[in-house]
Amino acid sequence: MDKKRYEIDMVNGPILKKMLLFTFPLMCSSILQLLFNAADIVVVGRFAGDHSLAAVGSNAALINLMTNVFLGLSIGGNVLAARDFGAGNEEELSKTVHTAMFLGMVSGVILTILGVVFAPQLLKLMQTPEKILPLASLYLRIYFLGMPAMMIYNFGSALLRSVGDTKRPLYYLMIAGVINVVLNMIFVIGFQMDVAGVGLATVISQCISGCLVLRCMMREQGGMQLVPGKLRIYKEKLIRIACVGLPAGFQGAIFSLSNVVIQSSVNLFGEVVVAGNSAAMNLEGFVYVAMNAFHQAAVVFTGQNVGAGKKDRIPKILLVAEACVIVTGVAFGWVMYGFGRPLLHIYSNSPSVIDAGMVRMAIILLPYALCGMMDVVVGVLRGMGYSVRPMIISLIGACGLRLIWIATVFQIPQFHNISTVYLSYPITWTVTLLAQVGLYVYAQSRIKKGKA
Repeated sequence: MDKKRYEIDMVNGPILKKMLLFTFPLMCSSILQLLFNAADIVVVGRFAGDHSLAAVGSNAALINLMTNVFLGLSIGGNVLAARDFGAGNEEELSKTVHTAMFLGMVSGVILTILGVVFAPQLLKLMQTPEKILPLASLYLRIYFLGMPAMMIYNFGSALLRSVGDTKRPLYYLMIAGVINVVLNMIFVIGFQMDVAGVGLATVISQCISGCLVLRCMMREQGGMQLVPGKLRIYKEKLIRIACVGLPAGFQGAIFSLSNVVIQSSVNLFGEVVVAGNSAAMNLEGFVYVAMNAFHQAAVVFTGQNVGAGKKDRIPKILLVAEACVIVTGVAFGWVMYGFGRPLLHIYSNSPSVIDAGMVRMAIILLPYALCGMMDVVVGVLRGMGYSVRPMIISLIGACGLRLIWIATVFQIPQFHNISTVYLSYPITWTVTLLAQVGLYVYAQSRIKKGKA
């Protein structure tokens, strides 16, 4: 198949139509991925019980914490590849591709070792309830066996997105996801393997998606072609990937660390609240990934236009992406909340678990568009080459404030409840959004003065 069918010209013509063409397959990919993850939660919740549901759900924040630093490097590869592609430099694009994929493979091996060896200790640090600790540890160890394949898929998908190809990663995810769902039913319902079956099904599906991305990139042409013999670290590419990727990764990791603190606070309220929180968080994920597609579009569109020397298109990219993310966040968030109870019922039959889930959804889903708006501004800034400053703002405005909230307001007796924990999210989104907009205004002033 001609790779041109999958590329999108982001540096010429109207932005909205092309951004929607870029984001729709990406949005579908992310939603499908969550559907398959939700299948894990639903199957284990329905056929293994609330303890198993809590064990699987309680791992989410920890998994994100451990993977985000490395996934940040994939963002660096995405931005650099978009610039090389926008500039039409095939040789430099090839170096970026091979450096990024090598980093992805090494990252996966490191994560597997960390996850398998330190799973129980990490879960204890999160104050995971003793009743679910053995199941949570088992699930986490099995899950991390699939990290090399997961990193290959994520790094490869990021590189394909840099040239506008969001369709093929969607196709590969669909194949792997269907297999994941089938294996869930076989392992959990048929063989009664509980959380081990869910973890094993996930690992197998990750291996399939990783292999499909590798096959795709090895059959590419030009700078995007992956040649196994060329896999290595190109020093200059590593430095440039790290300059964008490490701040993004550390930001994601610190965000996840703050979420781990939040999860630890949630864990204090017992298994019912943990289970309700896990189910609601899984549902929120659908809204988040729908909005996040526009964040990723902002990164790639901005990166390609910077590479092509068309910085005058950046304000239009920001406005279009913000408009899209506001509509998406409001529409998806409010609809999801409106159908909250029947949706939560999919995960658990327990009325108390459903009530606990609705508390989280009311506080987080209704203002969720603020989170998407914040991410879009950060995406444009990263595409422009600003990575450290957005990271610092996010660490102070979101993570730092969130931790301070838990350490102060949450500790006041009359506010020591689960609603206070959840309120930390919309408050920190608002503060961080305003600060990131200020940085964008500063960056644009530098462009107008010819300093950037």
